Amino acid sequence: MGAPMATRLVRAGFRTQVWNRSHEKAAALKQAGAIVCTSPAEAAADASFVCLCLTDAAAVEDVLFGQTALADALSDKSVVIDFSTIGVTSAERLASRVMARSGAAWLDCPVSGGVAGAKAGSLVIFAGGEPAMLEWATPLLNQLSVRVTHMGGVGSGQAAKLCNQLIVTVNLVAIAEAISLGEALGVDVAQLPAALEGGFADSTPLQIFGPRMATLDDPGPIVGAIRTMQKDIEAILDAARDSRATVTLLEHVDSLYRRLLDAGLGSEDLPALMRLYRDKKIRPC
Repeated sequence: MGAPMATRLVRAGFRTQVWNRSHEKAAALKQAGAIVCTSPAEAAADASFVCLCLTDAAAVEDVLFGQTALADALSDKSVVIDFSTIGVTSAERLASRVMARSGAAWLDCPVSGGVAGAKAGSLVIFAGGEPAMLEWATPLLNQLSVRVTHMGGVGSGQAAKLCNQLIVTVNLVAIAEAISLGEALGVDVAQLPAALEGGFADSTPLQIFGPRMATLDDPGPIVGAIRTMQKDIEAILDAARDSRATVTLLEHVDSLYRRLLDAGLGSEDLPALMRLYRDKKIRPC
């Protein structure tokens, strides 16, 4: 998602310096007008806003404080905007380390809307941090999103994203199960997403993944890996334990995603959830 987001910022007129762990991915942004850098610190040098979009908390921490520490290029005039989904505790901890080391402000701004939303600038952003910093960053965030909601202090954006991901991860399993039930009842499941559109069962995941789940051979393209969604489930469970919240449904859904991981399907796209119902070796008893 970082590449289309960076491209949109370039096209909006922002001077955009980029770095990626996979150099060839960053190099592709040069054609869009971005300045490709050789390290995170170089990319962050003299930048008012330092935007991160990474896989997990470990990746964010490594970029900030690892061998080519981005944090060394920050100052008390910098604002770090983290679009990653890393959980509440990690956001609070990393924001504290960044502030102590450089005085830079932190906005946790995880997003929802997928790659398509990143390309179209139609993401929704859940923002945590100081209101004044968010107001300063709003012109940048508006180029990427249709809505930015300030949820509270640092970590609250991550909290809202975890609520979002709880609904999404459970919904995806429900869609797969409904299609499996439809198949068992002799329904033409290829028509289900269109038939349900506009009703109470409708959702964006249903319209994106339902048609792909209804086929025996998923046509793609890849949107999100099973492993990535399960990472988010772990973050929700951790937050629930810390806050003593009850997430009984998610605990069961976690066990289903783990069945796919145990079967070596972690890198498969989300329609692979149908394997829980179609593959006798994987499906629950």
